Amino acid sequence: MPVVRLPDGSERRFDAPVSVAAIAQSIGAGLARAALAGKVNGELVDLSHVVAEDASLAIVTERDADGIEVIRHSSAHLLAHAVKELFPDAQVTIGPVIENGFYYDFSYKRPFTPEDLIAIETRMAEIAKRDLPVTREVWKRDDAVTFFKGIGEAYKAEIIAGIPADQNISLYRQGDFIDLCRGPHVPGTGKLKIFKLMKVAGAYWRGDSKNEMLQRIYGTAWGRKEDQDAYLHMIEEAEKRDHRRLGRQLDLFHVQEEAPGLVFWHPRGWTLWQQVEAYMRRVYRDNGYMEIRCPQILDRTLWERSGHWENYKDNMFTTASENRDYALKPMNCPGHIQVYKSGLRSYRDLPMRYGEFGACHRNEPSGSLHGIMRVRGFTQDDGHIFCTEDQILEECVAYTALLQRVYRDFGFDSIIYKIATRPAKRVGADALWDKAEHALIESLKRSGCEFEISAGDGAFYGPKIEYTLKDAIGRPWQCGTMQVDFNMPGCLGAEYVAEDNARHVPVMLHRAIIGSFERFIGILTENFAGAYPVWLAPVQSMVMSITDAQAEYALSVATKLRGAGFRVETDLRNEKINYKIREHSMQKLPYLLVVGDKEKAAGKVAVRARGGVDLGPIPIEEFLGRLQHESVPAVSDPSHV
Repeated sequence: MPVVRLPDGSERRFDAPVSVAAIAQSIGAGLARAALAGKVNGELVDLSHVVAEDASLAIVTERDADGIEVIRHSSAHLLAHAVKELFPDAQVTIGPVIENGFYYDFSYKRPFTPEDLIAIETRMAEIAKRDLPVTREVWKRDDAVTFFKGIGEAYKAEIIAGIPADQNISLYRQGDFIDLCRGPHVPGTGKLKIFKLMKVAGAYWRGDSKNEMLQRIYGTAWGRKEDQDAYLHMIEEAEKRDHRRLGRQLDLFHVQEEAPGLVFWHPRGWTLWQQVEAYMRRVYRDNGYMEIRCPQILDRTLWERSGHWENYKDNMFTTASENRDYALKPMNCPGHIQVYKSGLRSYRDLPMRYGEFGACHRNEPSGSLHGIMRVRGFTQDDGHIFCTEDQILEECVAYTALLQRVYRDFGFDSIIYKIATRPAKRVGADALWDKAEHALIESLKRSGCEFEISAGDGAFYGPKIEYTLKDAIGRPWQCGTMQVDFNMPGCLGAEYVAEDNARHVPVMLHRAIIGSFERFIGILTENFAGAYPVWLAPVQSMVMSITDAQAEYALSVATKLRGAGFRVETDLRNEKINYKIREHSMQKLPYLLVVGDKEKAAGKVAVRARGGVDLGPIPIEEFLGRLQHESVPAVSDPSHV
């Protein structure tokens, strides 16, 4: 007689073991119709799952995050089912849920075309309308291997053969389609109504470039049409804002095959970089950081002592000279410890805050490279704070406040906070990890921040806070970090003389606000769709003459603006003014200044603001004042920047 506890605290008693579906029906017919799955004692299960003992239960519907995951998981099977009906010779491999959707990898004799995707999506809708029951079956492993080999599904057979022989496996059947899966799934294909196929891409079998290139079909699925419409609109917006396209359009940067994962910065792009760097340098200066510079290449023995060689060597570029092994630095922390160790430190010197715009290199897989967002060579706004254990909390609270101000100045108001705790592969005693994790949790509580725990995602040397900002179209970007490290300073011999005249190991706080400059500039580009605020814009205004008669006056206007510290260019070409305006408008410049005979005679400029806003003729001094007002971060407070 199981007793089932519901989320509202009520209980229901049953005379015999009962399915989740039956429990939902006992609560109400409406809930039963909406039910997709159940959560028994915290575990997601099918509606057919039988509750035989006392348990807690939540009915999962499309309104729940778990419900959306079930829909997407089932939609991946629906995709594979449709492909097998249309292309019987195709072999299915794997089809997991991903953020905002799902994919399934197929082996097929020819590439799938856009027309194929339309046909597959149409067939998915047809199968959904059949409302085929989706049922779970438990098989012996060897029987499943034999079955899938027998129907020509070699990849699926290989996957199953990798499961221990003594384990039974679960298969899900819908109509004449059957697939390996742990589940759970929707009870019938009729529950799948809102989905769309997005694209086809290549993917190596098991992620190994030595294996066959498979075809990966991506899709998205939702519980409500309005949610899918909003997502598709965001995708459309994201394509318009793609930093790679804007990088070409605005002449900011490029990447090329001869330097994979490395960036060629053009004059305007490098000017943008310099504005970000100058801003961050003021942040360093005004918040107690001493800027330093460390070598690019360090001896292997130092990386071994820091723990990086054992835990990170596969991502490091290495070289050798005169019988010594070296590595290009993938991060800056061991170098900063060397600077700290260069002198005898006292507790009175702490906290010591070092900052570096440190160039790093990481051997990222070529398939993961993406414009300037994911690269092999990048520069971090990297900082390290050496402090006592008693100073950790105060430093973390102050850092969170500083990061919040910096993000606001760059136009980001929404931040997500996560604490990544100890991973399985780590260094140091658990007691030290306890202290470090407690300090981070308490710092966010004191900062008034709501946060999530991301279990097991910390660095090998310490837990961390991950600061994730949201851009103009709601996409999350994890940029900032604060890591508490009790381990590396001791490994590399860092010490300070405490009040008791004994030598102690300092705590090291690893912190970055914007993270990689390259990635952050990519984020800024997509957030503003290339229309940077005046203080960041590589070119703040373009002075254009109508005819050659105003060329000298246009040059004098540009000279005056440059003399006041503004980034100004001129266009004196013998072209129609409307052509010039249209061309420079495509560059998303904040201001276009037109000078003709009237403006020349009156000492004015005709101003067009970005977006085609005509401000009319303005005296040069008045326009200078406008630029001065807009050439600082919109919410910047000089006291903290």
